Amino acid sequence: MSQMIFINLPVTDLDKSKAFYEAVGAVNNPAFTDETAACMVVAEGSIHVMLLTHEKWATFTSKAIPDAHTTAQVLLCVSADSRAAVDAQVDKATAAGGKADPTPTQDYGGFMYGRSFEDPDGHIWEVMWMDPAAASGEMPAEATA
Repeated sequence: MSQMIFINLPVTDLDKSKAFYEAVGAVNNPAFTDETAACMVVAEGSIHVMLLTHEKWATFTSKAIPDAHTTAQVLLCVSADSRAAVDAQVDKATAAGGKADPTPTQDYGGFMYGRSFEDPDGHIWEVMWMDPAAASGEMPAEATA
């Protein structure tokens, strides 16, 4: 069995956050969703985001929940199939109430391209495309010059 990742995020409004993640392409898994949490499948069989109310979050840790609009602890990054797919994902997030490009755009020409968005709670998601040859270790000449 291949590994899966479950990203746990504290959210202030579960319904709003669930709607946001659905708008950017995640699918709700009702088997792991209730009034305190929602399991959003980003990539079937590999990436799941658990949206947790602050009360639910507190059952996992006694650490304070920082305000992700003013502090950052992690930057989450997912891959995309093309430069256009990167832009489309950020556009979807913006249309759903997210904030576009809270971090600098990374544009390395034909080698790599990335942008980012913030969800309603301020969690930053980067979306990145990398040339398949570069991802396999075959760096294009312009990337090594």
